[in-house]
Amino acid sequence: MNYISTRGAGIGERHTFSGILLGGLAKDGGLYLPAEYPRVPANELARWRTLSYADLAFEVLSKFSDDIPADDLRALTRRTYKADVYCNVRDSESAAQITPLKPLGVESGAQLSLLELSNGPTLAFKDMAMQLLGNLFEYTLGTTGQTLNILGATSGDTGSAAEYAMRGKKGIRVFMLSPHRKMSAFQTAQMYSLQDPNIFNIAVDGVFDDCQDIVKAVSNDHAFKANYKIGTVNSINWARVVAQVVYYFKGYFAATKSNDERVSFTVPSGNFGNVCAGHIARMMGLPIEKLVVATNENDVLDEFFTSGIYRVRGSAETYHTSSPSMDISKASNFERFVFDLLGRDPKRVLQLFRDVEEQGGFDLAASGDFARVREFGFVSGSSTHADRVEAIRDVHRRYDTMIDTHTADGLKVAREHLQAGIPMIVLETAQPLKFGETIREALAREPERPAAFAGLEALPQRFEVLPADVQQVKDFIAANVRD
Repeated sequence: MNYISTRGAGIGERHTFSGILLGGLAKDGGLYLPAEYPRVPANELARWRTLSYADLAFEVLSKFSDDIPADDLRALTRRTYKADVYCNVRDSESAAQITPLKPLGVESGAQLSLLELSNGPTLAFKDMAMQLLGNLFEYTLGTTGQTLNILGATSGDTGSAAEYAMRGKKGIRVFMLSPHRKMSAFQTAQMYSLQDPNIFNIAVDGVFDDCQDIVKAVSNDHAFKANYKIGTVNSINWARVVAQVVYYFKGYFAATKSNDERVSFTVPSGNFGNVCAGHIARMMGLPIEKLVVATNENDVLDEFFTSGIYRVRGSAETYHTSSPSMDISKASNFERFVFDLLGRDPKRVLQLFRDVEEQGGFDLAASGDFARVREFGFVSGSSTHADRVEAIRDVHRRYDTMIDTHTADGLKVAREHLQAGIPMIVLETAQPLKFGETIREALAREPERPAAFAGLEALPQRFEVLPADVQQVKDFIAANVRD
């Protein structure tokens, strides 16, 4: 397995899974992808159907990480995906499944289900990849004797998932940027209440895209990155994306009886990382009918998939919504899909994303490339606060199930793309507790709270407020890195 950049640098070079694990962006500013996607033949897909989540994760990851000894990789996945780590469910049987499938009901002739991805330590789907990433980082650093300073950006769930996965890990520090006062109270408390000495929270006076831009700017300063051993856990990190591929296979197996069947997935989307994993699963041969991209009022991705126009928004045009983890107007993983859409032409990708930086976007509608979107199974839709509230009420009334605001966005859009006879799986993103204000508005009751999170918001918080300034973030990192 060799990895290449979406923008073409390093053609002819050898890039291994372990080699790109700690870095994030390629040296030309592009994103890493396999030189070709591994295909899963029918007999192998049939064998995978019987596996536990941990062993399925081993099989999927081994397709992409042939430089890690098989016994070591299997030990890593089994240590990561254990029932006592993913225990925030009502019964032990569901915990053992790691990502249990919850059928809701048949609507428009299609079985509608939720794939529960939020049973990890921070109650969000980001745990599914981040817990593995923490173990992979520690394993890789342990074999080389290196240290790593992780710089990340979060609009809510990524930060807490990363910090819980990395806290106490030997040789690792985390510097996490988040938009000041733009996350839910629970999300904020999950991050800022951590007192571990290797965790640093930076509240940026701006929006999430400012945080993300700072991470990219630091990553593109190759001298600073090398001197301070900067790595990333944001969804641009390839290992995070490929770890998410696993639950598409697991969800498919749970929703079908044979590999002759097809299913559709709806994915609440902001940074495009979660649904990009679905695209990769489909390229590997998983029988996916549709990949439905669900956005909130920040509908950059919906605009592209309905018109061919990709137009990023500035801070003034980025809405602060009740599904804040999707308040993103520059989808950092979208470049990976565009690379495949354009027939893996790095020169065109480089020019298009220069256009994003210089002109604010690009238009593929006139070139003929946009027509290929349907070949990849993508459709989309958007949701509003009123839609979210209504979806939360409806699912609770009809199916006695409480969902969070982002999953509500997904459910609303999923219902617009149902096909009779094709199961529709909505990827659940978080537990309702993380968005109590909207749950109270919709249901006039408090969301359920696991005992481990009692009194979280009242704990002391530790964070630093900084302006949206790259140099000040660099200075803060430099001041807090001590070998």
